[in-house]
Amino acid sequence: MSNHHTSYTTSPSRMPHPEVYMDYIAEGLGSRAWKYQLVEALDGMNRKFANPYIIFYPTVSRDGMPFPINKTIKDIQGRAFKEEYAWRGNIIVAKYRDNPFTSMIDAAMSDFPILKNYFLTHGCSRQVSSNPQTDI
Repeated sequence: MSNHHTSYTTSPSRMPHPEVYMDYIAEGLGSRAWKYQLVEALDGMNRKFANPYIIFYPTVSRDGMPFPINKTIKDIQGRAFKEEYAWRGNIIVAKYRDNPFTSMIDAAMSDFPILKNYFLTHGCSRQVSSNPQTDI
């Protein structure tokens, strides 16, 4: 079965700008200061979502310090929280159709339980680098 949870570092042809919603992110780096992860299905599903999700997360901080742990996701994870896999900083989640960068669509309250389930069972896919020189 294919992996429905993928992290990407390559730049697509048309780039959104989630960094404008992220506190403490390095300025002037654009898409090099953040990464994204696609959520195309939950664990145990044998079909992908008709309209999957994309999670944007910061990777390079303005001052070289680690981003703070995302308290909302930590609260969702409860006793399952592990600091080494913590989501850090402002996390931006979008829903899309077809291409994740050219056809974002509105999410609804009915999407929250799906995303809550995902965050409950998945830590961040990488360690956030606080050193801007290592991510350029």
